[in-house]
Amino acid sequence: MDKHNLTVLNEFILTGITDRPELQAPLFGLFLIIYMISTVGNLGMIILTKIDSKLQTPMYFFLRHLAITDLGYSTTVGPKMLVNFVVDENTISYYFCAIQLAVFLVFIVSEIFILSAMSYDRYVAICSPLLYTVIMSQRVCGVLVAIPYIYSTFVSLLVTIKIFKLSFCSYNVISHFYCDSLPLLSLLCSDTHEIELIILILAAFDLILSLPIVLVSYLLILVAILRMNSAEGRHKAFSTCGSHLTVVVLFYGTLIFMYMQPKSSHSFDTDKVASIFYTLVIPMSNPLIYSLRNKDVKYALHKTWKKICNIFTTV
Repeated sequence: MDKHNLTVLNEFILTGITDRPELQAPLFGLFLIIYMISTVGNLGMIILTKIDSKLQTPMYFFLRHLAITDLGYSTTVGPKMLVNFVVDENTISYYFCAIQLAVFLVFIVSEIFILSAMSYDRYVAICSPLLYTVIMSQRVCGVLVAIPYIYSTFVSLLVTIKIFKLSFCSYNVISHFYCDSLPLLSLLCSDTHEIELIILILAAFDLILSLPIVLVSYLLILVAILRMNSAEGRHKAFSTCGSHLTVVVLFYGTLIFMYMQPKSSHSFDTDKVASIFYTLVIPMSNPLIYSLRNKDVKYALHKTWKKICNIFTTV
């Protein structure tokens, strides 16, 4: 098919994760379980950090918004991906594809900066504990969350509008399981140098602005921990930061692999594996990492579950 044969597209076809029939049912079951755990875990984290009085601190405020972004982009991608396993041809309308890309970018970019805000929060908590409540006031926390949402909305609209204003070729098969920017660029017949440069600059800007905050925060935290005389204090500080540091390494590592490598090095099959990891596995892992390693969350969950059981037993 001639790539330069332009036409008005009404829909795209998503190739999905695999075209091997024998893998469709097992993968559907696996990803359905992953998505359900992710949804229940993140919804649970949002509800717990909202209703439990002991979880009304800046750390859990940021954790709630991390759960919101995880739930946001996994739900934007997950259900449509699952549909691909049970239909012969998984189509997505032109406009819904644009909406999926825009919503996905809002949540994924927001998460980058919320993780940075969480790093700064941990730095203040460990290095300036006496001033913690003053520095991390409710207003400051609100600003540190509002700015990422506003900025990510701007980035999302810019990239989505730029891509969908260009001309697509008559070939409408997206080699992916959702509408992401990189697979869509390969379908464009217009000159893509401008939008490729915009995506690269934005990705580099996000990384340069957010990653140093994480690295400097944890470097200062490490120095403060090593200066502690109490072994119990060091253990508590490490356990407090360990969960967040694990999440940061997984998330940033995957995104750097996906978006900061040269275009010539991109393989759609490799990108699919990386995309599965950060769109489904990481949103599932985050609430598990924080709940399994956090006594306050486990206590709040146990208390809430006990209340629910008491309600049902009294009915």
